[in-house]
Amino acid sequence: MVRTRIAPSPTGKDLHIGNLYTALINWAFAKKNKGKFIVRIEDTDRQRLVLGAEQQILKTLKDFGLEPDEDPEKGGPFSPYRQSERLNLYQKYAHQLVEKGFAYYCTCSKERLEKLRKEQQEKKQIPRYDGHCRNLNLSRVDLEKKKIPYVVRLKVPKDKKITVYDLIRGEIVFNSNDIDDQILLKSDGFPTYHLAVVIDDHLMQISHVIRAEEWLSSTPKHVLLYQAFNWPLPVFCHLPILRNPDRSKLSKRKNPVWASWYLKEGFLPEAVLNYLALMGWSHPKQKEIFDLKEFINVFDLKDIQVVGPAFDPVKLEWLNGEWIRKTEDSKLKEKILKYYKNYQNKKLDPKLVEKIIPLVKERMKKLSDFWFYCQFFFEEPKVDANLIKNAPYLKDIYRSLSTIKDWTTQNIGQSMQELAKKLGIKTGDFFMTLRIAICGKKISPPLNESMEILGKEKCLERVKRIMKD
Repeated sequence: MVRTRIAPSPTGKDLHIGNLYTALINWAFAKKNKGKFIVRIEDTDRQRLVLGAEQQILKTLKDFGLEPDEDPEKGGPFSPYRQSERLNLYQKYAHQLVEKGFAYYCTCSKERLEKLRKEQQEKKQIPRYDGHCRNLNLSRVDLEKKKIPYVVRLKVPKDKKITVYDLIRGEIVFNSNDIDDQILLKSDGFPTYHLAVVIDDHLMQISHVIRAEEWLSSTPKHVLLYQAFNWPLPVFCHLPILRNPDRSKLSKRKNPVWASWYLKEGFLPEAVLNYLALMGWSHPKQKEIFDLKEFINVFDLKDIQVVGPAFDPVKLEWLNGEWIRKTEDSKLKEKILKYYKNYQNKKLDPKLVEKIIPLVKERMKKLSDFWFYCQFFFEEPKVDANLIKNAPYLKDIYRSLSTIKDWTTQNIGQSMQELAKKLGIKTGDFFMTLRIAICGKKISPPLNESMEILGKEKCLERVKRIMKD
């Protein structure tokens, strides 16, 4: 069975948008092959652990519709799915590696390692461990008896070619002489990523390791571990890293990187996933807009390009607007109500929202745009008097609106057109004054239609209030 996974670390506020991309590819590949998608939390970096981050990560995946089949909350046949609860496994296998001669105990102090690193940097050498403890054959029993702290290091063989086959990059050959004797188990009993990821992927029967290309250089270390344990290799696939339009790496110093930020800003989950699907991959029919079901049907891992794709927020905003326009009004209403309740703490009148949608749907690029255009429907607008200080004809507008018996878009428009002509005022100036009086600003949905929805009484109240001011 195809089994894929993501293994996020809860050391930030949420799931990184790059991790969401990786999650999408893993999820889609599993679904396409009737397999399982697993979320495993890599929480062994205890110093950088952020309280509540794990829960936020799982919530974000759910909000985007990428629900795992197995995770720390749901459990599964290979529980636990939280690395901090699997320490005994890592320790057991680390000591096995030493017994088999594939690893060794190292007692080098932090001070010695820092001195070594500084000397190597001064000589313009690549910082790496010098193998000081590699052939000392230190005894675990003696070390623990004497309470000497130690780590377990991988004993990388010399002069060996390590071949990694990547599904989208082909065969890549590494020279073992370029690989450091990596720490596998730290002195506090916690594993490093390299040991834990191999043990967990094997024990959880992960068939395809689909992750970001930044882990490609670490893969030969993982291959050595698989070989040391005599375990079959999974299929490796390293995805391109998302980049800014200027080709720099996505970072929170330059752009919003937390996945939930996009939901809070009013992007639709399906639009974000649609856009991420296009990162390094093209639809066979060159389509830009498609849903998850279609993506699963036509997607193939081998078609992903290795060049780092540009994540352009402007293009995402355009695509999101297209998704809004293709959404049925009734469904869009539910999305708007849910968005403002969950992210803006606003409980909007469903009937009013339903009436407004046809006026603003073509203008909206994000759900948050709804309030920008339509706030005046729900709250009395604050009008800047300077915008209409030279409009003595407000009393004429009030009187003319008062005479309209059948309050419809057509009658409102006709009455105001006739008044503007009668007063000899430019149509643009006249209706801008009326727009500001009713809506509070120069930009709004179609004015006559908006006035019909607001109702005669409320429109007259707003004009009258401006007259007094």
